[in-house]
Amino acid sequence: MKWTLSQLQKYRSKGLSIDETINVDGIKEVDSSIRRVSPMHITGRTDIDSKKVTFHLKIQGHLVLPCSRTLVDVDYPINVETTETFLLNVSDYETGEEEVHQVKGDVIDVLPIVEEILLLEVPMQVFCEDITEEGAPQSGRDWEVIHEQVQTEKVDPRLAGLAKFFENE
Repeated sequence: MKWTLSQLQKYRSKGLSIDETINVDGIKEVDSSIRRVSPMHITGRTDIDSKKVTFHLKIQGHLVLPCSRTLVDVDYPINVETTETFLLNVSDYETGEEEVHQVKGDVIDVLPIVEEILLLEVPMQVFCEDITEEGAPQSGRDWEVIHEQVQTEKVDPRLAGLAKFFENE
């Protein structure tokens, strides 16, 4: 996802369409809660001007994150649309309310920006939809998870004598 300015100027009149699949495994080192990253599919187009290059991108893929309750792997889908503008000459452009990036040298590299966007998409908490027995422990020392059906079927041993009292009548 790197282009030199001379490569981009070739597409000035017709624009550059983007359809790439990239690996962004480097974000696992920045955020340790990310367990796995799928290859991200990036589509979009580029508007090239004499003063700026604007990328209109759609990023799709998924991250595997731990469930906040059970620590089970949760597949978290990513579907983000973004517009990123790179200024070719900073002094000629007045910054408005949009966020812009400066071109460093003669190369525009979009990969660090994609990684930053993905890191911003990681939620504070993720919950798995179905809680299975493989996720959270279901019993421990002097405790166990009781489901409502199991609880109603069990008869308290202290009241077993009372149950026999009503059977005689």
